[in-house]
Amino acid sequence: MGLRLPILLLLLCCVSGLPFYNGFYYSNRPNGRNLGNSYSEGIFNGVKLVVETPEETLFSHRGANVTLPCRYHYEPALASPRPVRIKWWKLSENGVPEQDVLVAIGLRQRTFGDYRGRVRLRQDRAREVSLEIRDLRLEDYGRYRCEVIDGLEDESGLVELELRGVVFPYQHPQGRYKFNFHEAQQACEEQDAVVASFEQLFRAWEEGLDWCNAGWLQDASVQYPVTQARRPCGGLGLAPGVRSYGPRHRRLHRYDVFCFAVALRGQVYYLEHPEKLTLAEAREACREDGAQIAKVGQLFAAWKFRGLDRCDAGWLADGSARYPVAHPRSNCGALEPGVRSFGFPDPHSRQYGVYCYRPR
Repeated sequence: MGLRLPILLLLLCCVSGLPFYNGFYYSNRPNGRNLGNSYSEGIFNGVKLVVETPEETLFSHRGANVTLPCRYHYEPALASPRPVRIKWWKLSENGVPEQDVLVAIGLRQRTFGDYRGRVRLRQDRAREVSLEIRDLRLEDYGRYRCEVIDGLEDESGLVELELRGVVFPYQHPQGRYKFNFHEAQQACEEQDAVVASFEQLFRAWEEGLDWCNAGWLQDASVQYPVTQARRPCGGLGLAPGVRSYGPRHRRLHRYDVFCFAVALRGQVYYLEHPEKLTLAEAREACREDGAQIAKVGQLFAAWKFRGLDRCDAGWLADGSARYPVAHPRSNCGALEPGVRSFGFPDPHSRQYGVYCYRPR
């Protein structure tokens, strides 16, 4: 019997009409049903394999630990446990390929890529196969699939993970529409952020983001949010919404970019200093205070999630000067909350303070 099973599998993989053999066979399941994100079932020998995942999106923040719930059961219930194989992977989105996260058979688990050392299978209850991710990173948000494989049958469910964050428009120091797509990605990363997705930009528009300059999004489309229709922003005849230029050439076309920064673990603060500073002096002052000069994404996150409110403009790491206003007042610019910008002043100018960031 020891040799017969491998020989049989070798013969099966060569038979026309059978699916590709990768260690487990997947049937076409004419009797199986997929009932959406939260409930999936397949029928074999009169028994249904059912996989359950939550319908609602899970929200967390960078650096946190999160559990993506997944359970399975049989209908009718089985008297004795059956050996199953579990697979978790992250789905392809916006040109990023699928990523294997974890596979498990019994007590054996294997993790992959950047998830190594950060994920494990939680099996606190019978037939629980939830995925725990530790120390969440910016790039961890997205859709994950939990698959349960029982012999010839496999069923799966989806879990969507979002990080709490803030979308902000970003321009090149030399002015409007200077980034191609790859440069836009790098610019956001340098500001402790990533290029925003359409869903993130749409949610920001629902919350009131209004910006007339078009910017790159994660799928290489170019769009901009308008809450108040006006002539310079597509004209008075168009309703408010997220306007789209559609997909653009990633190398040849140039626009601004919408970045997405998540909630911080550290602290952003305005450094109390007896005098105004040049950009170089601002960097050094933060270092002497045991911190580093803050990045644009960090300032936006501190304004959005910590309520940072300061009327004093300060240098940031990219050479811009900005200040956050959580509680608008007459001597602090426009009468709505936001991060005000003085653009990119002469780095030798002594007209500004500095915002520092101290990690925790």
